[in-house]
Amino acid sequence: MDKWKNMACLAVIFTAACGSGNGGQVRGDAGGGSDTGDERAAPASQAPALPPPGTAWVIFGTDTVRAEVASTPEVREKGLMDRGSVPDGTGMLFVFPRVEERSFWMKDTHVALDIAFFGDSNQVISIRQMEPLDESLTDSGGPTSLALEVRQGWFADQGIEVGVVAEIVFGPGLSIS
Repeated sequence: MDKWKNMACLAVIFTAACGSGNGGQVRGDAGGGSDTGDERAAPASQAPALPPPGTAWVIFGTDTVRAEVASTPEVREKGLMDRGSVPDGTGMLFVFPRVEERSFWMKDTHVALDIAFFGDSNQVISIRQMEPLDESLTDSGGPTSLALEVRQGWFADQGIEVGVVAEIVFGPGLSIS
């Protein structure tokens, strides 16, 4: 009997930890986030309602980047340094607490990257190419609080250009510092 009681407790804990879809944040507007309002649970055969904690989905129409979220100074400083590759469809989303001009560099980063900077309403305001180990600064070209790094050429391969608007879905527990 104790075995079944333990399993029931684990099921309750798992359900509470996963939430019903409102624990994450969907940034689709300049207000910094909104709830999807959809409280229905997805059938088990469908994709999860939210990405895992510490990650985000950056959705450009039919193309989605599964991104690690860099939302603290320490993680933003480390970025994609010392990585051997950045597989297609993956990247890192840098999230800052304030909207302002940003600069990035490629110190200790061995993979050629593209970086997209987002303005109001998650609209791409610039896309820049960055070369491995280049310590010169790459500027955002305007105020931003979001930047997405992917392998170099990925945006062009997908037809993603300046002006495109992304939907960004954060996993639960996002904290920005």
